[in-house]
Parts: sequence; C-alpha cells; structure tokens
Amino acid sequence: MKLVIIFGPQAVGKMTVGQELEKMTDLKLFHNHMTIELVNPFFEYGTPAGNRLVSLFRDEIFKEVAASEQAGLIFTYVWAFDLPGDWNYIEHVSQIFESKGGTVYYVELEAELNARLDRNKSPHRLLHKPTKRNTEHSEAELLRTKDKYRLNSAEGEITKENYLRINNTTLSPEEVASLIKETFQIA
Repeated sequence: MKLVIIFGPQAVGKMTVGQELEKMTDLKLFHNHMTIELVNPFFEYGTPAGNRLVSLFRDEIFKEVAASEQAGLIFTYVWAFDLPGDWNYIEHVSQIFESKGGTVYYVELEAELNARLDRNKSPHRLLHKPTKRNTEHSEAELLRTKDKYRLNSAEGEITKENYLRINNTTLSPEEVASLIKETFQIA
C-alpha cells in the first residue's frame, strides 16, 4: 500500500501531476477538490460545517483505501508550513496508511508565481474545480495566501525518508509524474 502526498501552493499543478501519475501507476488519484466540490453545494469550504464534512469524507476514504487490497492513493494538499494544524493533519493522514503497513511518499511542488497565475485560469483546472471558476476570486485568494502563509517548505525542514521537491515551473505534468515514479520506483 502506497500513499503519495503531492503538496504545494494553489495552482502549482498538484492535481494535473497526480492525474499523470495515476495514468502511469496502479495508484488512484484523490485530489483535495474532490471532497471540497462534493460538500460545497451544501456548505462552503472554510465554514465549520464545510471543513468538518470535507475532513470526515477524506478520513473515511483514507481508512478504506488503507485497509483495502488496492495499490494505493495519490492525495493532493495545500500545506501551510507555518500552521501546526497542517503538520498534524499530514501526520494524521500518513499514520492512517503507515498503521496498515503502507509507505508514504512526500512530493513537494513549487513554481514561479507567474506560472501559477497562468495555471489558475487553465481550462483543465476550471473543468475539475468548479469552485475556482470565478478566476478573479481564486486569483485574489492565491495572492492572499501567498502573503499570509508559507506554502513551500524551508530548506531541510522536511526530514522524511521518502521526500522529493520539484520545481515544475518549466516541466510538463508528464515529466514531473515520471520523475516521481522513477525516484520512488512506483509501479
């Protein structure tokens, strides 16, 4: 059982890289917006009810996959490194898989701001993330969180054995997915 956590700031390419990695491996993609988009018609993400439901659905899916005979999961996440709760969440998710004998791989993506701003408006992103279709709002949120949180780790901050950091400003999603697959020898 494998869990690949792909993390980085908004519009860095986590979902798209995850989709390519899913094509190349036996892992299933569970990008973070799958639960956000499910809950959003009832409770906006960021509200107490919305956050609780998103967390509940994610946890149940993680537990079922970790206990199954599936090869594993690719999960995407925006990790704010200055928030202890985000560190705790990553540890919680990792523990679900490790407690069942699984291996967790941590992949951090980073990209130049201009590339992220362009990606924020891409038709592919907007197709899969309806809550991002108000591009003025999503761009303002991207810029606000860039200034409010630290969304990429500091040098040496992540000490996990299975950790890879990739600047994908000029790399295609296929190239990044291939690099992940080869580095961690994921079938």
